[in-house]
Amino acid sequence: MRAVRVAYFPDSFHEVNGVAHTSRNFVAYAMRRELPFLCIRAGTRAEAVEQTGAVRTLELGRSRAAVRIEKDLKFDAIFWRHSDEIALELERFRPDVIHVTGPSELGLFGAYFARRLGIPLAASWHTNLHEYAARRMGWLSPHLSRRSMAKAQHGVEASTLWLTAQFYRQAEVLFAPNRELCAMLEGVTGRPSNLMQRGVDTELFTPERRTRKANDGRLVLGYVGRLSIEKNVALLGRVERELAARGVRGVEFVIAGHGGEEAALRRALVRAKFAGVLRGNALATAYADMDLLVFPSHTDTFGNVVLEALASGVPAVVTPDGGPKYIVEDGVTGFVAKDDGFSAAIAAVAQSPARLGQMRAAARAAALMCGWDAVFDRVYEGYAAVLPARLEDSAGTF
Repeated sequence: MRAVRVAYFPDSFHEVNGVAHTSRNFVAYAMRRELPFLCIRAGTRAEAVEQTGAVRTLELGRSRAAVRIEKDLKFDAIFWRHSDEIALELERFRPDVIHVTGPSELGLFGAYFARRLGIPLAASWHTNLHEYAARRMGWLSPHLSRRSMAKAQHGVEASTLWLTAQFYRQAEVLFAPNRELCAMLEGVTGRPSNLMQRGVDTELFTPERRTRKANDGRLVLGYVGRLSIEKNVALLGRVERELAARGVRGVEFVIAGHGGEEAALRRALVRAKFAGVLRGNALATAYADMDLLVFPSHTDTFGNVVLEALASGVPAVVTPDGGPKYIVEDGVTGFVAKDDGFSAAIAAVAQSPARLGQMRAAARAAALMCGWDAVFDRVYEGYAAVLPARLEDSAGTF
């Protein structure tokens, strides 16, 4: 069988989030394997086409009318002005499958062209939009009773999930970053769902980048990611206060990221360094200089930053909700704890340097078992399951 020709429409590519990180690694995988791959994405340039080996990219600019969703994420309602350019690239490339990452303007385009061209649609789930929508209703809490607020949040979450499911039902094959989400997707869409986990660059993220002196008297707790309500970052201030009450000394926070909750977090934390958005070597060094990653999100579908921390020899404290709990082995490579158990977990290793050292070694060893090639090999297996007839035809159809 010939190689699957994939046209990929990611929600984001250049930004700092899980979808963008996965998408950049997907393109890199296709380049390494010399696979026919077309990436159609939004960017800062008006229009740019690039060809690297078998991989082709079409980057299209968003308009000034684009609506800001996060500090670095936008939705452009008039992205349809690019339809002719996209149609031309798809005609030249002749894909076997179109893969989208969510109901963004790029995802809507991908679904539209898959139907128009009569080729299979694949869709991967990266963000729990229904949970995000519910948690962003906090502005209503002063006006509603606790019971009414809970009922409103449940209604918003349920309706958002139903709407999102309608989009994903258009796909013939689905992907999700953990088994729990695969089961949820199959239940709400009736479509088969496969694992599309995340990998990590263990050469970039490594304990060897640590620059701190040994026994410097500090306990450096890190957070990496968006500073937003759905990430539950308000818990970091509570953790600092509770550790002080427990007599844990030398606690310092390093916060890498940006978002709408930054001002509140700056007020809440007494000893914290806000590093902004870090990438590449700077991010890798920041990880390696941490003692623990504190990641309180209840909504993450996977948790790239958790895996990057483990690769850096940094155990992580995560919640029992979402994807990070599948990455961390409780008591071995970190802790899985409810919100009110975070400070106790941190204090346990702060008072036992030997145990922290063991966990650091175990974290690194666990991360060495993860790799991007294995992740995307499984994605291509998922494509093949719905494309046998097309792959047997060496000329393909369009």
